[in-house]
Amino acid sequence: MLFNSLSFLFFLPIAFLIYWASPVKVRWIVLLVISYYSYLATSPKYVLLLFLTTLVIYGSGVFVASSRTKGQKKLVLVLTMLLVFGLLGFFKYYNFAIESAVSFLNLLNFRLQPHTLKLLMPAGISFYTFQSVSYLVDVYKGKIEPQRNFAKLALYISFFPQIIMGPIGRTEPLMHQFFDKKEFDSEKAVYGLRLMLWGYFKKLIIADSLGLYVDRIFGAVPYYFGMTFIMAAFMYTFQIYCDFSGYTDIAIGVAKLFNIDLMDNFKSPYFARSLREFWSRWHISLSTWFRDYVYIPLGGSRKGSFRKNLNQVITMLVSGLWHGANWTFVIWGGLHGIYQVIEGTFRDIINKSHPEIAAIKKEKTAVSEKLTVKTAASNVFHWLITFILVSVAWVFFRADSISDALFVVTHFHNGVVFHFANAWTKMMVDMSLTTFGMVKLFAALAFLMVYDFISLKHDIPREIGKFKAPIRWVLYTGLTVVIIVSELHGGTAQQFIYFSF
Repeated sequence: MLFNSLSFLFFLPIAFLIYWASPVKVRWIVLLVISYYSYLATSPKYVLLLFLTTLVIYGSGVFVASSRTKGQKKLVLVLTMLLVFGLLGFFKYYNFAIESAVSFLNLLNFRLQPHTLKLLMPAGISFYTFQSVSYLVDVYKGKIEPQRNFAKLALYISFFPQIIMGPIGRTEPLMHQFFDKKEFDSEKAVYGLRLMLWGYFKKLIIADSLGLYVDRIFGAVPYYFGMTFIMAAFMYTFQIYCDFSGYTDIAIGVAKLFNIDLMDNFKSPYFARSLREFWSRWHISLSTWFRDYVYIPLGGSRKGSFRKNLNQVITMLVSGLWHGANWTFVIWGGLHGIYQVIEGTFRDIINKSHPEIAAIKKEKTAVSEKLTVKTAASNVFHWLITFILVSVAWVFFRADSISDALFVVTHFHNGVVFHFANAWTKMMVDMSLTTFGMVKLFAALAFLMVYDFISLKHDIPREIGKFKAPIRWVLYTGLTVVIIVSELHGGTAQQFIYFSF
């Protein structure tokens, strides 16, 4: 059940009341029923697939923990991963693999037609598969004890706020929360409602508004050039952030209504001053998953610089493929892998040529921190370069094909440098943007960036709780009215971007 649907607005209060009205001992069972009902309403055809995946993971976890030989444990782990990743691969990549293979054979003069299937993507399969596998790997490594109650494991995998689009949970910090004897926490619930309100603002006011212009341009790439592409790329950079982080805010907020804490997934990523910092702030639950279960098992940085660079590129390529069955996603991941290799190489060169800088960075004293603070101009430069590189990579993520993406990035400059005023006017016409519409969009983006900048050092939803009641309610009412009025006057609710992943 998607957060921006009318049915969810009716479902959530009812689920909330039923959960807290239930006896403490059975609340986790009630939450399991609520979660499966929510999934059934979203993806009714594949609720059985979710159940079977949980059953396989449950049986494998119990067997791995009880087996005495390492060989048996490893065999069960490998077979289970082949099965669950095989299911993910079939539904998500079967048509992509067939079409890619046929295209390659056609290049070799084998004239074939791809035999594809009409497959409907099971909702959340990428997310609950990763969450299930991380549980099983942690059991195999002995980090956690297996969950011997099947229903409890089913709740961990199917918890309704996160199953569709994350954050991807980890067993140790999350599992026990469902079964601890918790009472209603009004302060946490109010905090959650504030997060939800901010998430809806990002999704409905910013992301959906930007999506109208982005879809227009990327849907007919050959007809545009120059400033129009620059603005479309800029808009998509914020669209995908507000769309996905908006969902995450809502998911975390909904979970807090049930006194459950989910992990943070975004930390002001567009204020990053390096690609490494960006990935420590963007989709944190996924980037840490790939770090722990792909990059480190490949050897991480333990086997020399070449292997480190190769492992980074492989990890990012896999991350790109995880996002979707299209070579554009693979290139997007590859670009980020190359970015990080180049960035790391320059970092190593600087550290070797200026060892005093590396030594200072290792110190944690206040004095050393002051010595290593860069000038404001340098900070802005590194931030701008990072933002531009990330935005260019997003073009490949959004484009329908590689040829479209290449057309966009190779036509950014057309008519911009020497005819800026004309290029700006053409962009406004291409996007059917009015001056007032542009001002509204930039005002919303400015509000977003100010919020994110303050969030670097302050927990804004918690700080708002310290305001006097009249001020708080003015903020709540104002943001709610903006959302409602926008939706009633031209608002177009769009599907969450990551829903298809």
